[in-house]
Amino acid sequence: MINFRVIRLNDLVKFMFKSFIFCLVVFSVFRGYKLVKNIKFENSIKKKFNTLNNKTFIECIDENIGITSGEKKQNNNSDLNVINKELSFVDSFIFDEYMEYEVDDSLEESAEVVKDIRNVTTEVVSENNKSDTFTDSYGSVLIRNGTSFELTEDMLVPDIYFNNKSDIVIFHTHTCESYTPSESFNYVQTGNYRTTDLDYSVARVGTELTELLIGKGYNVVHDVTYHDYPDYSGSYTRSLETIQGVVNSTPAELVIDLHRDALGDSSYGPKVKIGDEYCAQLMFVMGSSEGGLYHPNWNENLKLAIKIQEKGNEMYPGLFKPIMLTKYRYNQSVARGSCIIEVGATGNTLDEALNSMKYLAEVIDEVMK
Repeated sequence: MINFRVIRLNDLVKFMFKSFIFCLVVFSVFRGYKLVKNIKFENSIKKKFNTLNNKTFIECIDENIGITSGEKKQNNNSDLNVINKELSFVDSFIFDEYMEYEVDDSLEESAEVVKDIRNVTTEVVSENNKSDTFTDSYGSVLIRNGTSFELTEDMLVPDIYFNNKSDIVIFHTHTCESYTPSESFNYVQTGNYRTTDLDYSVARVGTELTELLIGKGYNVVHDVTYHDYPDYSGSYTRSLETIQGVVNSTPAELVIDLHRDALGDSSYGPKVKIGDEYCAQLMFVMGSSEGGLYHPNWNENLKLAIKIQEKGNEMYPGLFKPIMLTKYRYNQSVARGSCIIEVGATGNTLDEALNSMKYLAEVIDEVMK
């Protein structure tokens, strides 16, 4: 009996001790919860923010890694050592990146390409070409005036600038115009030097120019709507509707209707050799109000064309043929800076037309800067 009672007493003591510990833990958790609940975190954060706001970035770093102001004064002499260590880390990081990945020389190569195409010799090719004729000139820019307007110097001086230097619109009134087939671009014609295949028509030239200009940072809208198919007649009426819609959403000041000269055989293919490349020559065709249609900004458009061609003659002599000024409007009233640029003729190949876009993009970029 005695042994039995001792055993039960020990068990009772153990039970009471465990209960006490349990109650102590519960009380501690409850009290801790109340303390945390009563902390005003918002005020603490604001207070800390105000404190940090009056410190410099370096002071904040010092504080967070446990450096006091006194210690900072003692460590001033070691600042250079810290900086050197940081730079060593950066150097090692860059070196590791260099060793791990193949070096990207694209920027260097791009700079070299620009350098190469801006420091080249040019030579007009006489074969399958025609002598340039003109009636007026401004500096190096020649103009063939097909109107009865007398072009004074005030009308020709390119004292005009693009206000919108970011947006450019390219479209095609004669979307199906094509070139002499070549080994690289052989295609089935759907008309006399015409094709509905946009990879072989003047639309492909517009795509090339678009991509080059986008690569230079411009916002380019390239519209490839067919305006001359299935009917050639009425092309300008249809393209007017298209381009009015485009410029309403993209208020560009350089609006290019990209064409190919309409001469329908292979005997005429004006070329210029730029460096080692044969390129189709370019020609501005500018409209006026003489035909009777409303065109109040035709002289501004002419000035902008002169401005572009003047720069082109400086960079790549012979790239441009004389500007042709006509009495027709050619939808160029839709925007200040509207123009037609004819890229070569039927005797040129698509290869030559694409080559010339590289140089036209450089000229446009220089003028728009």
